[in-house]
Amino acid sequence: MLLVLAIPLLLFLAASLVLIGPDRSRYARAQIAAYFVGAAFVSATVLLFVVANRGPQTLRLYEPASLSSLAFPIGFYVDRLSAVMMTLITGVSTVIYCYSTGYMYQDRHFRRYLAMICFTDFVLLCMVSSANLMMLFLFWQILSYLLYLLAHNHGHAGTLEGAFKTFTLLRVADAAFLTGIVLAYHLYGTLEFQDLFARAAETPITLSFWPGGEISAATAVALLLFVGAMGKSAQFPLHLWLPGSLYAPTPVHALLHAGIINAGGFLINRLAPLFGLSPTTLHIAFAIGTLTAILGATMMLAQNDIKKTLGFSTIGQMGYMIMECGLGAFSLAVFHLIAHGLFKATVFLNCGNVIHKARLEPHLPHGDHEEEEEAFSWLTWTTGFVTTLFIPLVILLVTHGVLHIPLLESQGNVILLFFIWITSSQAILTLMRLRAVASWKVSATMLAILSFIVFIYLFAVESFTAFLYPDPEEVAFYFKAATLPSWIFELIVVLTTLLTGFGWSYLYLRAHDRTVRMPDWIDGLRIRLYVLFMHRLYADEFYRKLGQFMQQAAHRVDKRAQGWVR
Repeated sequence: MLLVLAIPLLLFLAASLVLIGPDRSRYARAQIAAYFVGAAFVSATVLLFVVANRGPQTLRLYEPASLSSLAFPIGFYVDRLSAVMMTLITGVSTVIYCYSTGYMYQDRHFRRYLAMICFTDFVLLCMVSSANLMMLFLFWQILSYLLYLLAHNHGHAGTLEGAFKTFTLLRVADAAFLTGIVLAYHLYGTLEFQDLFARAAETPITLSFWPGGEISAATAVALLLFVGAMGKSAQFPLHLWLPGSLYAPTPVHALLHAGIINAGGFLINRLAPLFGLSPTTLHIAFAIGTLTAILGATMMLAQNDIKKTLGFSTIGQMGYMIMECGLGAFSLAVFHLIAHGLFKATVFLNCGNVIHKARLEPHLPHGDHEEEEEAFSWLTWTTGFVTTLFIPLVILLVTHGVLHIPLLESQGNVILLFFIWITSSQAILTLMRLRAVASWKVSATMLAILSFIVFIYLFAVESFTAFLYPDPEEVAFYFKAATLPSWIFELIVVLTTLLTGFGWSYLYLRAHDRTVRMPDWIDGLRIRLYVLFMHRLYADEFYRKLGQFMQQAAHRVDKRAQGWVR
């Protein structure tokens, strides 16, 4: 189907139109190119409808005569996952491009910037629609180089340092990615997605790297590919490149945080049948995603710069996405990916608007000198606390028969309950400062928000799962593969319950100036932790010293080698 090829080509034509031509007509050409970007979004929406009704669309451009050569097939494969990602990328890019034509109008690199935005979208579209793993990796590599170039102002020392850090860390992750591809081809003889999944499932292989140390081939390949996903999605400890890239123009970050950084989640979903064969990899993904989510959110709270705050927020959200993949909830991860992409693109564009206005008017943002009412309402507190803890469970159990979700039959569905629970508790907690109205109105608002989040979340997740993975047996297979040992799962559930309840109560009471008795050592620990997270766990310093140590070690080895040669 030619529409599969036309969508990325529209972005490539837009980049060429902006870049080629006299400088005096650059703005007019940029405005014309916006129609190409918008046309790509409309085409992606049509393609999504076609794929949903007619099934996956395949387009072969080149087929090598012999697989023994270095050549590999070139083509496009668009299923429902690819079509959803293409619609998200083009939709967000249309808004970002139109915003950028005004935001970057007076910049001397205006043409290069807009052309690179369009070319990045072209690469993203080709990546998510690649027909095989090798083609996906090549566009994955180009995307890594573009992340270096999109820093934009390479004359600025901080920008150059951040771009170099991005380039270096992504090279480490991509080296593991390439190793996984080579191993997969060596073991299964193909890089075509469907053939690779079928052969991996039909021919279990065990690898032995040392005496007594055996690992399944699927686990070895999945772990290496997962490291590649960790790098692009800024998972701990490969997360440092994202905060270091924040000197780039704000619209670049809207595209980065709404599209590029989602590549890790897309890769895991694209290879879901392979990851489903490796429970070990899924458990590692769950652990790393959970750690990243906690550290990212905590470091976000300790930042005093708006772009760094949003950057660490993205790291935390990507941790949630990888954690969901580790739980076997692949469709939930894509749903989260889309919601976060739309939200973060909007937030970054508004962030750019605020920064631009603050530069023009030094009094922005205006301070609010109104005195806040400090009244405390036991009705509001009790309503919020009870609804946060108990009502989500009641509603889910009541609707269990209506929605036909086997709520208590798998760990994945119980985890889904906790996602809904935590989301609703966060939304309710934001109402803690509403003290200027009667408390019964606040309580009613809490109940309305809770009902909205629970029902919309459940119906959306159920519908989206049925759309991306229409085979219930496949979904059950992923959940079963990701099942944790019972004692670990129960420990997570209990700790999450206690921490959520305690944290909700503590924050609400402190916000209303209520006395919360805490031991002195906890206050001291809180201050030390704040300093630690404010300095981002001193990870930058650790990597810097590690780099210096490795450089010195390499220098010593080089000197000894020269002495031996002489």
